[in-house]
Amino acid sequence: MTATNAHDASAATATSAAPTDLPGRMRGRVALITGASSGIGRSYAHALSAEGAQLVLVGRSEERLRQVADALPSPARFVAGDVADFSVSEEAVRVALAEFCRLDDVLANAGLYTGGDFVDTDPATIEQLVSVNVFGAMATVRAAVPHLIAAGTGDVLVTSSVSGHQDIHWEPVYSATKHAMQSFVHTLRRQLVGTGVRAGAVAPGVVLNELWGFAEGADGVNQKVGDRTGIRSEDVADAVLYMLTRPRHVTIRDLVILPTDQEI
Repeated sequence: MTATNAHDASAATATSAAPTDLPGRMRGRVALITGASSGIGRSYAHALSAEGAQLVLVGRSEERLRQVADALPSPARFVAGDVADFSVSEEAVRVALAEFCRLDDVLANAGLYTGGDFVDTDPATIEQLVSVNVFGAMATVRAAVPHLIAAGTGDVLVTSSVSGHQDIHWEPVYSATKHAMQSFVHTLRRQLVGTGVRAGAVAPGVVLNELWGFAEGADGVNQKVGDRTGIRSEDVADAVLYMLTRPRHVTIRDLVILPTDQEI
């Protein structure tokens, strides 16, 4: 099931300021972010909202999405559902167009993780991981890209991983899904040449968030950042903001962002 909420993150902002009056480098732009209820996706939401973007947030938990939306300075809507269900992506795009009358940036970020020996990995886990990491990202992009092409502008940005740039033997299923994303982004970008729509991927290393077992504000994050063995979700969001705000004649196809002392 999909829960849609036409809820403003800031009622005052929504009623007193037109989109063009919002401050920042993303002023007047509308972004769709999947996996927005935690980790990197939540940081994307805060970073883009702080720069004036209006947002459509997608995630599984309506309660957590509402909490994120309530904390944003710019208007936001959210759609609760599983990105492995194509109808969720369709609904998110519909909400963007209905509520904000446009869609500029698509951040396909939702993802799951599993590691360990392949022979010990439950087939249901494999299926779920591939459904979310691969089909979910493709479904989000597939629902949105026709509208970007029609507008003659826009950005598609996929959250990949350093695991998509090299074979990491202790996470074969996860690594395979991120290799798939790298291939998808590179081939999609070539198909979009001449449309005005850019496509790229950001590939983080160790990010100290829920995916790696670190709750928001957890003890140990500052220590690992200080040791240069991990980065914060906010670091990834800052890199993505840089990618999205390059002049339109510039595409950053791949950006790998790692802790300084990560050996991979």
